[in-house]
Amino acid sequence: MPSLLAAAALCASTAAHAQPLEEVPFITSPDNVTLEMLTAAGVKRGDHVIDLGSGDGRIVILAAKRFEATGLGVEIDPTLVKRSQVNARNAGVADKVEFRVEDLFKTDLTSATVVTMYLLQEVNLQLRPSLLALKPGTRIVSHDWDMGDWAPDRTSVVPVPNKAVGREKSSKVHLWTVPARVEGLWCAAGLLRGASIKLTQKYQAFEGTLAWRERTRELAGTISGTELRTPAGRHGELVLQASDDALRITSAQGNMALAQGQTFTRAAGAACG
Repeated sequence: MPSLLAAAALCASTAAHAQPLEEVPFITSPDNVTLEMLTAAGVKRGDHVIDLGSGDGRIVILAAKRFEATGLGVEIDPTLVKRSQVNARNAGVADKVEFRVEDLFKTDLTSATVVTMYLLQEVNLQLRPSLLALKPGTRIVSHDWDMGDWAPDRTSVVPVPNKAVGREKSSKVHLWTVPARVEGLWCAAGLLRGASIKLTQKYQAFEGTLAWRERTRELAGTISGTELRTPAGRHGELVLQASDDALRITSAQGNMALAQGQTFTRAAGAACG
């Protein structure tokens, strides 16, 4: 990793960027960066890692060998795919990983629990809608390049003393967790019949209002996968869990303590009734 496309990203500020893509040299990611990417994503047994622009296969191979995950590497250069397959056999993980010659924009990402990449920022932005559509909780890791106004949940900096491109002798590792899609109106039944939650959302941040019996509570917080959490504040912390078309209050404090355990369902129309 990265592929020729990713290598072009590395050379974006140099004369090499003006060369035809097939002439851009293959540049590997340092081992400490590769390890940080997988560690940042919390890769473990049961995960399936898809690496977009997999180069010589090192990310997918390390995910299988060290973290016991399965993986798929997607690469446009057939020579690198063959090298990856040899590397996987030599590492003893050929039964856990697969490498394909494939256009990364055509790759089915739905089986991934982790997606890794080292691509130009404009390529990241083209991929962003597909990444946001993945199952909530899917982790996305990018080496150096970000996602524009979709801010990462976390960024770490890894020293790379021998980095060949750019002035910085370090690499950034950005991590995102795909947030549940919760924007809209949610209606309660049971104990909270007549209550509603109305939310707006921008990536992993949400705002809104919880209304019940002439009372309202302003909501604002962050989404981590399927969990929505507001800071404690003067009303106490509120935690909700999203699943399909339901929002369940899993923890509530203050004047909303009685609401703990209650479920809201997505409204079919513009009002609860």
